[in-house]
Amino acid sequence: MKLLRAWMMRLGGLFGGGRRERELAEELDSHLEMHIAENVRAGMTVEQARRDAVLRLGGVEQTKQAYRERRTWPQMENVLQDLRFAMRQLSKNPGFTLTAVMMLALGICASVSIFAFVDAALLKPLPYADPSRVMGVYETNPLCPKCNLSYLDYLDWKKMNAVFSSFEGWGYAAYLMKTGAGVESAAGVRVSDGFFRTLGVKPAMGRDFYSGEDSPGSPRTVVLSDAIWRQKFGARADVIGQTVQLDDLAYTVIGVLPAGFHFAPRGRADFWTTFHDANSCEKRRSCHGMYAVARLKDGVSVKTAATEMVGIAARLEKEYPASNRGQGAAVMPLSEAILGDIRPLLLMLMCGAALLLLIASVNVSSLLLVRSENRRREIAVRGALGASPRRLAGQFVIEGLALAGLGSVAGIALAYGAMGLLLRLIPETMMQSVPYLAGLGLSGRVMAFAAGVSLLAAGLFAVIPMIRTPFAKMQEGLTDGGRGMAGTVWRRLGTNLVVLELAIAVVLLVASGLLGKSLYRLLRVDTGFEPEHLATLMISAPAAGYAEDGKAVGLENEIVRRVGALPGVTGVGMSSMLPVECVCNTTWLRVLGQPWHGEHNEALEREVSPDYFRTLKASLVEGRYFTDADDESKPTVVMINKTMAERYFPGEDPVGKMIGDMDLTPKTLKQVVGVVDDMKEGSLDSERWPAIYFALNQSPDLSYGIAVRTSRDAEAALPMLTATIHAIDPGIAVSNAMTMKGKIENSPAAYLHRSSAWLVGGFAAMALVLSVMGLYGVIAYSVSQRTREIGVRMALGAQRGSVYGMILREAGWLIAMGVVVGLGCSLGAGMLMRTLLFGVKAWDAPTLGAVAMVLAAFALIASYVPARRAASVNPVEALRAE
Repeated sequence: MKLLRAWMMRLGGLFGGGRRERELAEELDSHLEMHIAENVRAGMTVEQARRDAVLRLGGVEQTKQAYRERRTWPQMENVLQDLRFAMRQLSKNPGFTLTAVMMLALGICASVSIFAFVDAALLKPLPYADPSRVMGVYETNPLCPKCNLSYLDYLDWKKMNAVFSSFEGWGYAAYLMKTGAGVESAAGVRVSDGFFRTLGVKPAMGRDFYSGEDSPGSPRTVVLSDAIWRQKFGARADVIGQTVQLDDLAYTVIGVLPAGFHFAPRGRADFWTTFHDANSCEKRRSCHGMYAVARLKDGVSVKTAATEMVGIAARLEKEYPASNRGQGAAVMPLSEAILGDIRPLLLMLMCGAALLLLIASVNVSSLLLVRSENRRREIAVRGALGASPRRLAGQFVIEGLALAGLGSVAGIALAYGAMGLLLRLIPETMMQSVPYLAGLGLSGRVMAFAAGVSLLAAGLFAVIPMIRTPFAKMQEGLTDGGRGMAGTVWRRLGTNLVVLELAIAVVLLVASGLLGKSLYRLLRVDTGFEPEHLATLMISAPAAGYAEDGKAVGLENEIVRRVGALPGVTGVGMSSMLPVECVCNTTWLRVLGQPWHGEHNEALEREVSPDYFRTLKASLVEGRYFTDADDESKPTVVMINKTMAERYFPGEDPVGKMIGDMDLTPKTLKQVVGVVDDMKEGSLDSERWPAIYFALNQSPDLSYGIAVRTSRDAEAALPMLTATIHAIDPGIAVSNAMTMKGKIENSPAAYLHRSSAWLVGGFAAMALVLSVMGLYGVIAYSVSQRTREIGVRMALGAQRGSVYGMILREAGWLIAMGVVVGLGCSLGAGMLMRTLLFGVKAWDAPTLGAVAMVLAAFALIASYVPARRAASVNPVEALRAE
């Protein structure tokens, strides 16, 4: 209790200072008056009586201080005094304060906002139990280092491995869901029964799939995502046990997943069902249509698991040489598999943000150096009046903390807004593939990072003035010579800092230039067709109405007829997969009459309508297009692209040649009737693959993309196209309606290049401004310190031109050193980011030259202002002032 009372007294003394001081003064006055009265009665004069009373007391101020120290924490009181003094100092210099705070805020904003993305993508664990033990397992071949599995290989891998405690599969699915508003396309996933148990995820409501619930004889069940449960089922608790119609089949709802669950490899998924019935692909070992996730056994490393799976793949290759030749295996943490493409971009942006923060900190440090030079006399006077070095150092620490605190608050506020803006710039379709960004914000780790950056900045801002103001030599601050010497030393340190700033700015400018050039070339890559005035959409027709012979082809013809009759429409084409989608849906082939040694000849497989290539304006190299006569009653014909003709028919005319499956089964043989120029079937930055195009009339489907060329605005045509499809049959689901131009510009590859170019470009622009400001500050301070020297030179006859030359030469050396060092570092940075570049080398000479000229031009302009001021010095006034 005594300790608590003492603590409360000190706390009260700390925050009740005014009242306590008045009470103390009154008590001391009363005590002094009493002693003075006694001394006067003893025969002393009033002056002698007061002097004796004060001596007995031990001094008025000394007694007050001793009382204060008993009633308060002296250290805390000193901190509060220093804080009040620091805030007064900052408020007296609003220009310095605003400039320093904004510079620091920009650096903290960039670093914190980018770190938030890094945290959400790279540091935040996946929403699974012990996520580091969850692996992605893939098949490999020379063309694909991370490929999907065949269902039969999956079953063998699951049975033969001894390194995984569970091994489960999943595959893409798209369903037609009947609702009160009609038929909608719904994204889904087909999984094996232990999928969620492998991830360590339990439904928020209901149950998981039972063991064996993925067998053909079990009831059809479905687990809902939290989003679809809220959107389509009103978040009702009685949804468990209800029936959902998917593809005209009844599924019983058995569970609802947690709100925070996501499975990034699939992106958005509304319905989770089991494999249940094997489709045609899953019955063939040569057809790869699924993926696998597994959980490592305790004590088993990723390397050990990968070695075992490679061995299993080798055994299957020997057992099934026709289908498994060249097939290997790859095992990696699921987080690594998810973030393989985005990791380099995030790390590059984090490095860019760190460099910008470094420039901002250097600039603020330079401002503090100048300010400390101007305060040397003040510090010397305070030291001469009794302030200890420790007390003065504490003042600098508090000032650094105050400045860093203001900059941090502003920077975190800006970062919060920047995060929201960056999230809104991500296209909705791409956001579905990065669900881990949905909870982006000022999390605990982000705030801890911001606090760490702020403390580092505060430490830097506190140490620099102390280094430049050695308290042991404070008397030098009272002399002019000390000031001149300090100015010389500071100019040397300041010039080094400016060279560092300029070099960093060059690195960021070069990175921005390379990324911008990559984006320019990516968006202008030859797609092999004309994307302007092209509208696209995907349709899915119900099997119940169109599965019978001839009805699917009839639907295709009706769509072509009705859509082709719309105003402004000049062409209608259909394809099982539209361009700029993915390098997927491949087939193995063999050319009749050519030698074959068991190798897998792989090509993309697409089914297209007769007018597809004409609609896209793809060039016919030789042969002919498909026609309406190429139907199921005729022998199978195909077209191929130019890359396939060059790879599999070198030096010969492919038209008329026959290709088939690996065994050249007679029913699989088809004749090549035409060669079309290469089109970008995959992403914009992917290599061109060989492709085989089948006639859609000979292999009709119920789900495909439609491309419509119009003489009018393609965007305006999209609602009309959707309405026309629904007028044909309200049961047809329409999705992904967009223009081809928009599809290209918002594709993942284009977005990644665009976002990296814009963000690094923004960093580079801020770095350019900050570095030029730093150079201006150094040159301006140098001119101010050399005013007397310049005045003497001009008094002795120096012309203004020579003064201009002297100042600009000084600036020129700094610029040249910064540019040279920066270009050298840029070559290394370019090599590190080469995986993010497209169509441009890391040592691109035009970019390096342009950056050097731009930075030099801006820097010289910034140096001209103080040079002009120096040349305008009046010698008489300069010498009189000195």
